[in-house]
Amino acid sequence: LGTLLELQEPWPHLVTELGARGISATPMQVRTAMRAEIAHYRAEHHRAGTAAGLAALRRECAEVVRATLGTPGAVADVADVEAALLAAVRFRPYPEVPGVLRALQAVGARLVVVSNWDVSLHEVLRGTGLAPLVDGVITSAEAGVAKPDPELLNRGLALGGARADEALMVGDELDTDIAAARAAGIAAVLVVRGTSVSAAASAAPAGVTVLDGLGGLPELVRYLRRP
Repeated sequence: LGTLLELQEPWPHLVTELGARGISATPMQVRTAMRAEIAHYRAEHHRAGTAAGLAALRRECAEVVRATLGTPGAVADVADVEAALLAAVRFRPYPEVPGVLRALQAVGARLVVVSNWDVSLHEVLRGTGLAPLVDGVITSAEAGVAKPDPELLNRGLALGGARADEALMVGDELDTDIAAARAAGIAAVLVVRGTSVSAAASAAPAGVTVLDGLGGLPELVRYLRRP
């Protein structure tokens, strides 16, 4: 999220999805409920490393939404709220991402997604069409360890069959992605979207490449691979 995928603004979708299930809530009520749900998810997603854990967390998140909605939620069935919530959370790849991944595969790069996410990331990558364009996926919830701990990246290296000095870690967060890469001894690329590259570069640690998207990544990889 922020590197390969973006989250479409969920509040309008949730208003619509709740309404389709007979639950009438205002945009303000829904926005407040989703903020509470997101906070709960971020604190608890490490528990969703299995299908059962994911199902339990999704029901908890639906309960948070139902409880925070106030009067509309009080008369709602939690199963309907959960279905609406799942339908409202929609991801899409950034426009350049599929082409970049194909270009990297074409030059023989092995691509492993290493993310602080729950087990549903596999489903999300399939749903957005990115699953065939990567060689492996490791989530923090499944591994039991999260970035900035370098262990998650070490497992990604093992899955990709590469040493640290042969790899690049591409991410959008300094305190997790880039910190983990530096701890693991992996060259890092910071992706900044909607932010000045020069400003981000001045804030990034020395040696970290800064890109304003993934479009420049194939060229960077070819440059690093030169004899």
